Amino acid sequence: MKPFFVTTPIYYVNDKPHIGHAYSTIAADVLSRFARVRGRPTRFLTGLDEHGLKIERRAQEEGLSPQDFTDRMAPPFREAWAELLCAHDDFIRTTEPRHESRSRDFWSMLEARGDIYLGDYEDWYCVGCESFKTEKELLEGNICPEHKKPVERIKEQSYFFRLSNYTQPLLDFYEAHPDFVTPEGRFNEVKAFVREGLRDLSISRTSFRWGIQVPGAPDHVMYVWLDALVNYLSALGGPAPAGESPLYDQFWTHGEVVHIVGKDILRFHAIFWPAFLLSAGIPTPTRIEAHGWLTVNGEKMSKSLGNFLPPRPLVDEFGPDVLRYYLMREIGFGQDGDFSHANLIARYNGELANGLGNLLNRVVSSFVRVNLGGRVPEFRQDALTDDDRDLIATATRCAAESAAHLTDIAPHRALDSIFELVAATNKYVDKSAPWALAKQGDQARLEQVCYFVLESLRWLSVLLWPFMPSKCDGLREQLGLRSLTPEVGADQWPNTFGGLVAGTTTAPGAPLFPRIEKDSEQAIYDRLGVVTTGGPKVAKAPKAAPAPKPAITPAADAPATDVITIDDVSKVHLKLALVLEAERVPKSDKLLKLQVDLGEASPRQILAGIGQHYAPEDLLGRRLVVVANLAPRKMMGQESQGMVLAASDDGALSVLFVDKAIAPGSRVK
Repeated sequence: MKPFFVTTPIYYVNDKPHIGHAYSTIAADVLSRFARVRGRPTRFLTGLDEHGLKIERRAQEEGLSPQDFTDRMAPPFREAWAELLCAHDDFIRTTEPRHESRSRDFWSMLEARGDIYLGDYEDWYCVGCESFKTEKELLEGNICPEHKKPVERIKEQSYFFRLSNYTQPLLDFYEAHPDFVTPEGRFNEVKAFVREGLRDLSISRTSFRWGIQVPGAPDHVMYVWLDALVNYLSALGGPAPAGESPLYDQFWTHGEVVHIVGKDILRFHAIFWPAFLLSAGIPTPTRIEAHGWLTVNGEKMSKSLGNFLPPRPLVDEFGPDVLRYYLMREIGFGQDGDFSHANLIARYNGELANGLGNLLNRVVSSFVRVNLGGRVPEFRQDALTDDDRDLIATATRCAAESAAHLTDIAPHRALDSIFELVAATNKYVDKSAPWALAKQGDQARLEQVCYFVLESLRWLSVLLWPFMPSKCDGLREQLGLRSLTPEVGADQWPNTFGGLVAGTTTAPGAPLFPRIEKDSEQAIYDRLGVVTTGGPKVAKAPKAAPAPKPAITPAADAPATDVITIDDVSKVHLKLALVLEAERVPKSDKLLKLQVDLGEASPRQILAGIGQHYAPEDLLGRRLVVVANLAPRKMMGQESQGMVLAASDDGALSVLFVDKAIAPGSRVK
């Protein structure tokens, strides 16, 4: 298997990590985890860019030396990636001796090729970009289009790289490597820029001191974008002769190398970097993936708006897996995207809570526990139905498609395919109706249906592991499986249905994705400091439906404070019910028909007058309290075998839910 080396940009330490940094790092982690689970030797690199005029000036503002300033700014990045479950193999800082020495070696290789010469340079310089700008790149008034600040006119002696010599070699290289940059539109922009002809590049500075000293020229420090790019080599012990650095040989010389970068630094990676490497006689990276920019709730991130989102509060609120999932799901990789708190909650409830979480709850916590003694049944190849075969075909196709999309660095499309399997499995449960099979006593078919759902969940625990490693390990634990542990040479991506071993003991636990209720959204926004206009969009609650009649009606003349005994309480059997199905009763805007698990041999049907306050999907997979020994009664031609408890006043109604994974049928005391 070909080794896989994936990198993030090395982030500039002028500020703390924000959601844009997190997006790049999570994407690289997803790709590295996918490669690992396929059994490939894998290395994931991230780190920090700590040199340049911008850092020197920022340190002066803080009254610190540049080294002290960068030492203070580095820990928050390490902490952020740990909080987001990003399992990088190396974290490099460009102030480390290993990087400085290899950068000088790289300079000497370019010099030996005759591609470096000394001259004088004068042009417009943007401190924020750490790069020179041509007149045509600037806005009126000599304003940097990126930072919207005036550029500075700088004239100094400088070493130059003969970039002009690489105009045609780069175009030839692009022609031979049509997938070198993605997406295609950005690659076309790169090629168009190069076709206009390249100017020699200034690669040293004398106007400041915070950088790596140029070999043999103590008055010069390396241009930060030459120094920074070399991190991809220096972290592997390169550049180095064959055999001197095993990591460099394995992952750079003989591996697949993927750089994840933002579109704002694509030119440095797609033009300067391959030109430097061609000059030095070093293999180029395999692919550069340029993603877009993120806005926040429709607005561009900026210091003036105060909307540079740090990852930690989002992790504290939703957990790292959910944030990872949302960023990879919501935004088409390679395109600009928007981080929306409302969309995050909507995807969480719709896809994770109602989709994946409910699928796990309704089978493992219900039918397998009640009807199969909590153990995985046998997979019967000789008893397949058309529905079984369709689910196998869907699982096989979705696994293959998601792998292809991840290989093509399209994580959002991979998730599209994976959630096709989630939807198909939920549909399979609905169509197979395990509650009806249990009621009919068709044990053989019930076991087959439960096996198919459990096996689909096992597949999903692997397919989703690169995105949500902690939640997927939690899913596997409920299936009675060990956490996923990648091994070099062992491809664990599912491709054969029936791998879940019969007799495995499941372990029902707390819901993986408890729903976020509408009345909780504003509290989340408040904790996160999200400003909303009039609060989140929540439909007005209609007039409350009449409260259901209680099981025991007091005498008409009994005072409201009438005292009862414990014997009276014991007459009412309050039990915990898990909602397996929910739908509206035809011709009624108030009644919902629920199929609930009460720990009995088959589900019960309960009609509840809560349809003006809850949609059916709001209840799926939820645990609520019911009166279990209420005499059956007919409503709208349907029989109800219990009563859902709810609290109400003149304007609102709230069902009494239980927030922990207590077994269905448990007594409520």
